[in-house]
Amino acid sequence: MARTVWDSSVGKKTVMAVSGLIMLLYLVAHMIGNLKIYFGAGEFNHYAHWLRTIGEPVMHYEWTLWLVRVVLVVAVVAHAVSAYQLSRRDIRARPDRYVHRKPRTSYATRTMRWGGIILGLFIVWHLLDLTTGTVHSGGFQEGHPYQNVVDTFSTWYGDVVYIVAMLALGLHIRHGFWSAAQTLGAGSRGRALKTVANVLALVLTAGFLSVPVGVMTGVVS
Repeated sequence: MARTVWDSSVGKKTVMAVSGLIMLLYLVAHMIGNLKIYFGAGEFNHYAHWLRTIGEPVMHYEWTLWLVRVVLVVAVVAHAVSAYQLSRRDIRARPDRYVHRKPRTSYATRTMRWGGIILGLFIVWHLLDLTTGTVHSGGFQEGHPYQNVVDTFSTWYGDVVYIVAMLALGLHIRHGFWSAAQTLGAGSRGRALKTVANVLALVLTAGFLSVPVGVMTGVVS
């Protein structure tokens, strides 16, 4: 039965919707955590350490964090695979481009695919920069996330990559939340859901962008 559901377009859209909502919940929590940087290095570094000790002593050091990471990886992979397969199915259904094509969808809708690719590449860069330190500038300091964040946003390319990705994220959330709600049967509350989607996209984009802006303006240093 699971295979039958997965093979159907409705099943793939449902997987996309559920996985997208899981990632959205994570983004809200992640943004709130990021804003702790405005309380100083001690508060921000303590928060980063707390993430690794959640659930102790029942859970060992970093077990809860790794559990969250596994759930997120599964959600990202499921979301990406579903999106790709639905896209290929749509192309096969309409192999010939229309001679006259008038875009009636929003800018966010028309750029969902490119936005997804941008976000996928950004996730890889973000992990290599602030988790493993592989591409980090200024010398990665294990256990000092505050300084690592300041180092990243003290470079022009770090700011550009992050800002472009967050703008793509805002557009992705704006359309994705609405699409997920429709897929899961909440489409009857169209106006309210569109308002929620716009507010979520605006708040998350502004919240994430405030960190590089804070570093660039010297508020965070």
